[in-house]
Amino acid sequence: MKNRGYPSSRVAFGLLFVVLSESAAMFAASPDDHDGTSAVPRIWAMAKEYDDCIRFSTLFTAQNVRDHLATSEGLARAIRWCKQTAVTHVYLETFRGGFTADRDTLLQAKRVFEEAGFLVSGCVTTTSIGKTHVKGQLFPCFTDPVSRETLDRVFRFTASLFDEIMVDDFFATRCECDRCIHARGEKSWSEFRCDLMLDVSRRYVLQPARQVNPDVTVILKYPRWYGSFQKRGYDVVHETELYDKIWVGTETRDPDNKKWGKKSQYGAFYLMQWLGRIGGDKCGGGWFDPFGTSPATYVEQARQTVLGGAREAVLFCYGSLQNGTAPANVDAFRAELPRLFELARLIRGKQIRGVAAPKPPNSDGEEDRHFYDFLALLGIPLLPCTAVPEDAQAVFLAFQTLTAHTLVDKLPRMVASGKPVLVTDHLAEAFPATTLLTAPNVRIFEVPEHDPGQSDAYWSLMDIPEDRLRAVRGFLLRPFGLKLIAPTRVALYLFDEDLVVIENFNDTDTEVVLTSQVQVHPTVALAVPSDINTFSSEKGIARFVLPSRSLIAVRFPDAAK
Repeated sequence: MKNRGYPSSRVAFGLLFVVLSESAAMFAASPDDHDGTSAVPRIWAMAKEYDDCIRFSTLFTAQNVRDHLATSEGLARAIRWCKQTAVTHVYLETFRGGFTADRDTLLQAKRVFEEAGFLVSGCVTTTSIGKTHVKGQLFPCFTDPVSRETLDRVFRFTASLFDEIMVDDFFATRCECDRCIHARGEKSWSEFRCDLMLDVSRRYVLQPARQVNPDVTVILKYPRWYGSFQKRGYDVVHETELYDKIWVGTETRDPDNKKWGKKSQYGAFYLMQWLGRIGGDKCGGGWFDPFGTSPATYVEQARQTVLGGAREAVLFCYGSLQNGTAPANVDAFRAELPRLFELARLIRGKQIRGVAAPKPPNSDGEEDRHFYDFLALLGIPLLPCTAVPEDAQAVFLAFQTLTAHTLVDKLPRMVASGKPVLVTDHLAEAFPATTLLTAPNVRIFEVPEHDPGQSDAYWSLMDIPEDRLRAVRGFLLRPFGLKLIAPTRVALYLFDEDLVVIENFNDTDTEVVLTSQVQVHPTVALAVPSDINTFSSEKGIARFVLPSRSLIAVRFPDAAK
């Protein structure tokens, strides 16, 4: 079936309504569950059962604490909503936007949630924490004494209440006031801000929190800005070493929505995996929101977070999920929960395979920034990583890899080995040994021209001619013994040797043919959100029509033997 583009109307919403209707019984509370506190909704019981694979949580902002948790009725409603949404962990925020939640209200909410069987942690969002500065209050000035004193006070207060504290994103800075200019000296803005935020973290976050509560765990949540973390002071290597845990922003939102940057849904998977390789066991989970989403794109955020290996996912935030279009998103999420749990269990412990796609920490991709997120929508399975891996089966190299000092040494050996190497035209133009790039196993890929930091032009890649699509896909899939026939906006994920996941981000149903060199009959391991009735297989070949905005996991049962 020909890919007819990406219309803004949501054809998939009607299908979601059908799924919701068919699945209603799965989510109904027990008959005696009138207020969400006496009996356990079935879906919450399922959440407890799958806790070893994936946990869902939500955040009550400081303002949510004030507006929703200050009364027994509000607490009962919140508990009922959480249990109906498979939320088993809640974060109660003490500070956001200059507002500090009331201590007694926080303590009462903590006690009631814990008695109802929830895990309870704290949170801090550092917006409006100090003086007004030239870049606005979302990103405070951390050279300012008032900002530092307030930060110290907030984390002492929070650590006195909770044994675990999440630091929401915006713990970054863009300030260029006179004090910051003087403190920067001869450093670049990126160097200065990264050094500043490390120092502020040690002296005004971790030290005061641990003085008050020696057992406290402090989590740093990184936002989605992985293309330019260092420009706002996020040093992902050293901050990850410093903090007890890290979390990942997986909010990709609707790719048609210009306000939110027209991001690729796959970006949540790439960042979850990339930061997971930096943090290892410290990387706890992902965090996404309802802003700029439809039901289809909201649940795609959840899928990508799970596929990326998250052990927990925060649904931001309770207050925002009660209003506007968010309740429809939540309904779609609830309908898909049983299969999300199954997906998490299916991939648990499995290793991601694919075309190595390195992005060195603190590297700026310029014209190639975030290009990984779009290349993957050509059906090319990527293996996010932080260094250039010489032993990879196939490699994709973007401009970012120029900051890897080993590239000049490694690339000749990779080329000599005969493995497929795909290089962006921007890297090819900048690479010193251009003769290497004429080898038969090296291909140069032309990135659509655009302003650095903007993603709009990348979407033109989805109109790539079919012959060029098949050529680049076949070139990179060859070492994995796979062939894929499908249009663009279809992503491929490889887990161990026996499991392939394919997700269709199109608003149209898509014909797919997956061929493996393993001569066994592939089977359907899981389909999300509903079963696929068109699946047929023969030795090494799977054929099916993948419905719009859905995914399938295909197993090659004897592949590991």
